[in-house]
Amino acid sequence: MWRSKIRIAAAALTAAMSAGALAGCGIPALGGTDERGDAARAPVPAGADAECAGVPAPDGGKGRQLRGMWIATVGGIDWPKDTGDSAAEQKKRFTRLLDTARQMNMNAVFVQIRPNSDAFYDSPLEPWSQWITGTQGKDPGYDVLAFMLKEAHARNLEFHAWFNPYRVSRDDDLRKLSPKSPARQHPEWVREYGDGLWYDPGIPQVRELATKAVMDVVGKYDIDAVHFDDYFYPYPEDGEFPDQATYKAHGGGMDKDDWRRRNVDLLVEDLSRRIHQAKPWVRFGISPFGVWRNKSSDPAGSGTRALQSYDDIYADTRKWITKGWLDYVTPQLYWPIGDPRADYAELVAWWARQVEGTDVHLTIGQGAYRVGADSAWKDPAELSRHLTLNARYPQVDGDVFFSASDIAENRRGFAQRLRDDHYARPALRPAAAGGKAPPPVQDTTAAPHGDDGVKVTWRPSEGAAVYAVYRVDGERAACAPVDPAHLVAGVRGGGIIDPSAEPGRTYTYYVTALDRLHHQSAPARGVTVTTPKG
Repeated sequence: MWRSKIRIAAAALTAAMSAGALAGCGIPALGGTDERGDAARAPVPAGADAECAGVPAPDGGKGRQLRGMWIATVGGIDWPKDTGDSAAEQKKRFTRLLDTARQMNMNAVFVQIRPNSDAFYDSPLEPWSQWITGTQGKDPGYDVLAFMLKEAHARNLEFHAWFNPYRVSRDDDLRKLSPKSPARQHPEWVREYGDGLWYDPGIPQVRELATKAVMDVVGKYDIDAVHFDDYFYPYPEDGEFPDQATYKAHGGGMDKDDWRRRNVDLLVEDLSRRIHQAKPWVRFGISPFGVWRNKSSDPAGSGTRALQSYDDIYADTRKWITKGWLDYVTPQLYWPIGDPRADYAELVAWWARQVEGTDVHLTIGQGAYRVGADSAWKDPAELSRHLTLNARYPQVDGDVFFSASDIAENRRGFAQRLRDDHYARPALRPAAAGGKAPPPVQDTTAAPHGDDGVKVTWRPSEGAAVYAVYRVDGERAACAPVDPAHLVAGVRGGGIIDPSAEPGRTYTYYVTALDRLHHQSAPARGVTVTTPKG
């Protein structure tokens, strides 16, 4: 993420609070079979007759939001906090962050798995990350990415695998890297700039390395999305990025700035194509710096006076949107409403205009790390006001918060305020282009489950990745449309236990099925249950 943000966050973060510190609780998913046996619970096949013919699927736009948080691994910002922790302790701390996301009624996590040309998985290309064990190349003794994915999906949190394409090290000494590091094996690819080491984006083999690293993960792991942040060419520091020789060899007579932007474009376009060819349901998104260009530089720019990603880090995000290379864009809008340099309200409106009429989803990167940092951020309601303002723009599909430790810390009560004001109920994620709704589930049942609430089960649906469970007070018609406002859970599996069902109350439950891209079926026949009085 943006370099100043990293420094502030690293200094400000404290130990994450316990998972129970925020109000609310998750709803556990149950397996897909029960005492009736596997045959009875075989998935409903495509083309099967619906139990409630003529009942439509819920409104696909109403109440849908992506709600996420970044989990940064570089420098121990979020996880692991201590590279000396045992694997068991690391796992415990990671699941606490996921539980915090669930308690906030979030539905996605963006986890940094390639922070410095290294890996949080067993990579054939790059060494194990130093941010796991303290030593680059040291095997942590478990498949970190597989563990993280399993735990995230168990909580129905989408997993966006976050890669940094060109950053090599925050230290400028190449000899400190693992011998397995491509930077050690190909020092001619590496440039020293600022306080660290970077791959040169103008070298074709460097772009291919980044692409291979991403595609290795896409091929081997069940991720939901590939995610880049704002680091392409490094942010300007003293002097120019030292790529003069590369430009001479590969520039082809182009203007140097245009050539640099073309280098980044080539990576983005190629990755988009390869990801979608390999797994059409895996999305590709980027979280750029929040200002593309200022209006003073370009009439198409925003009414701001800030660093420009187009000119300063050679990231032409607006082009990526218009070309359709991205499935989503998450600009980092880390300024308050009314900021004289970059007004949050001005930038939300600008980004909404950029995605209007495209298939690119817009989610907003929110600077949770800034709460309490200075006078503009003393009010813990600032971020809540951001989400209220977002509601004016139907193009805004949700928000992602930097970062997980800040959400868990709940500084000045800002996270609880967000939950109370905006995230009091769960939400399904917006449907992406492509995909097809699975057939409706069948055989929904509901029954009291001791003192735990109500157990709801159903026969799974072929091609379904997620199931949405709705609850309405009282006895209702078995076949009826469902209102998205009555969603109580989105889960993976064949059932839930609803702990919020109150003693002595009557409820009717309905269930729908969604594919990997969140296209939703019509509801199955609803079931009514009355819980025993306490």
